[in-house]
Amino acid sequence: MKHPDDDHELFARLEAEMTADQSTDDGGAEVVDLGKARAARQTTPTATDLVEPDESTGRLVVDQPTPAATGPGYLGRLASAKRRDVVPVWLRSTSELRTAAGWVARHYAHTVGYHALRTPVYALRLALQSPTGAARFVGGAIRWVADREGEPVRAAAVRREDAAEYLRLSSQRDDRVKLRTLIAAVATFIGATVALAIYVLAPGWLQTVSVGLVLLALGWAGRKADAPVVHRAVEIPKASKLTSDIVLRALGALGIPAINQAQGKGRDGFEFTAPITRDGPGWRAQGNLPYGVTVADVIERRERLASGLRRPLGCVWPEPASEEHPGHMVLWVGDQDLTKAKKPAWPLAKSGGVDLFKPVAYGTDQRGRWVEVTLMYIAGVIGAIPRMGKTFLLRLLLLIAALDPRAELHTYDMKGTGDLDPVGNAVSHRHAAGDDDEAIGYALADLRAVREELRRRTKAIRALPRDICPESKVTSQLADKPSLGLHPIVIGVDECQVLFEHAEHGKEFEEICTDLVKRGPATGIVLMLATQRPDAKSLPTGISANAGARWCLKVMGQTENDMVLGTSAYKRGVRATMFAWGDKGIHYFVGEGADARIVSSVYVDAPGAEAIAARARAAREKAGLLTGYAMGEQPEVVTGPAYDLLADILAVVPAAEAKVWSETVVARLAELRPDVYGGWETDALAAGLKPHGISTVQVGRRVDGKVVNRRGIARADITTTIAERDGKRDAG
Repeated sequence: MKHPDDDHELFARLEAEMTADQSTDDGGAEVVDLGKARAARQTTPTATDLVEPDESTGRLVVDQPTPAATGPGYLGRLASAKRRDVVPVWLRSTSELRTAAGWVARHYAHTVGYHALRTPVYALRLALQSPTGAARFVGGAIRWVADREGEPVRAAAVRREDAAEYLRLSSQRDDRVKLRTLIAAVATFIGATVALAIYVLAPGWLQTVSVGLVLLALGWAGRKADAPVVHRAVEIPKASKLTSDIVLRALGALGIPAINQAQGKGRDGFEFTAPITRDGPGWRAQGNLPYGVTVADVIERRERLASGLRRPLGCVWPEPASEEHPGHMVLWVGDQDLTKAKKPAWPLAKSGGVDLFKPVAYGTDQRGRWVEVTLMYIAGVIGAIPRMGKTFLLRLLLLIAALDPRAELHTYDMKGTGDLDPVGNAVSHRHAAGDDDEAIGYALADLRAVREELRRRTKAIRALPRDICPESKVTSQLADKPSLGLHPIVIGVDECQVLFEHAEHGKEFEEICTDLVKRGPATGIVLMLATQRPDAKSLPTGISANAGARWCLKVMGQTENDMVLGTSAYKRGVRATMFAWGDKGIHYFVGEGADARIVSSVYVDAPGAEAIAARARAAREKAGLLTGYAMGEQPEVVTGPAYDLLADILAVVPAAEAKVWSETVVARLAELRPDVYGGWETDALAAGLKPHGISTVQVGRRVDGKVVNRRGIARADITTTIAERDGKRDAG
């Protein structure tokens, strides 16, 4: 590996100055003392020198002088030094150690079983090859005794007609033949004696073993190079070792001008900051790109990088290092394509339960290590183009939620293909599929009820003592108490754009979901939305901006990328556009308080999903927590509320009152319908009017001789909206 040579660069500058001096001199020459030249460069210039031309060179001096000691001292550098892990990450993690040990145990168990089953076949092959082996052994012994290896040398002496050399070689051959004949005779005598002794004195089993070993040995000697007796039990893929030369060659093939210019001048174009090492099932290289080149520039050319490395595209994963500058790249090159590499068995596939308040493994990174997600205290967004595994990922997360018996699931498959039916039919409290009016009305009524539950929960949490609820949010201990009604509620909606783009109820869906995304996590309500069109209409800004967890599979452009992963994610090099069509299930995951990570989610097919959901249903039945749709309960589907908010407002606000404070309206509504408006506050009134396009206004009232301004409603706005809705001009 090459490194820039600062001293060489210094001499190059001196040589350039000498050349310039000679060009201005009338044929004269000047001898330059390099020691004085170095000293002159280290001389501290005055403040005027920093901005005025140097008389000797005519150039402006703009660089500050280099002090004798720069930067922190030795202890300071030690304090800020980066220390590599003494114990590997996989060895510190119990789950990863267990996974690695399982891989090794299964590998050798398979190898032993494979060869044990085929041992009789191996023995038969060797027995059949033993005559050939015996012939090779006898022929080799005769050639050795006759000194056949020296025959070409003696023949060469004959061709040269070198009598003296031939006589010397012949004499040497005679001596060898005599000695080897004696050795062969003694060996034959000893072998025959041992064989006779075994035949006469040894028991039958020893005779059988002896004959078998001789046959096996002769069979091994008679084996053919193109027909091995023992075949491999496991074909381990061979991947070339990653070296600095390979990395530099690949970077030079990207067509990035700064890298090509550096390499054209004899430099590397990449500064390695750590040795290239094994990292899981692959190699890890990291270092600094040239000034002005970012990791995003390399990610854009990932296909070219894979070509330069001569590795499949799914093996090559350049990543930025968040704790470093944008030009610091971590390059991980796997032994196998990420989509084809064998993944460890998912711990929850066959058994086990879940506490949604704790991290749960749901996928693996490029290195085969488990990546965990905590579904509580978040709202999640999943985005991808069609056929990349978006729905399967949502179903996987819902299956995880289903394995916590306390969780109440609300599942909506707006695509209508039944992908969420394994979860919905088995455990969901509410479930619907399709985009017809019945499904839309069912979802709208359910989300309205969930928002009312959100309001109830906020009051319940506020009323709890601080020693029981110190952080004003639902905890696992509170969720265990049925009397509080603070169990987790997990809502999953596939193709959520169907709801938000609905002509009649789209605005209300957006308003409710935005409220759930903002206030739901602290109250134990989790909303996960999946869409194949991540844009402002399909994924409203109020939702995408407040989602705490984001999963982005392959998307086609920067806008879609940033809608899911967050503003400026594309510029930071977090680009789901780099995923190939074959990278199904592979995505960027942002959450758990960590930077974006590349994850390959666990693949669970429909039969597997049904088996897991059946296990979750059994746990609910045992705990007595199966409710709603899964029990066959079919609530009455309504396309609107059982009350008319606008009509009720006109009923409690007479025509004589042009404007009324919101708190007054809420109090009157509570008297009119206590069961509906009993828990309403002024913000609930504003939220209820928003879907109708009505906003609250400032209303001034004189109280005790002073004018007091508060938010309220204008009765004319209500009458106008009703007139437009019902087509009646005399609504007032």
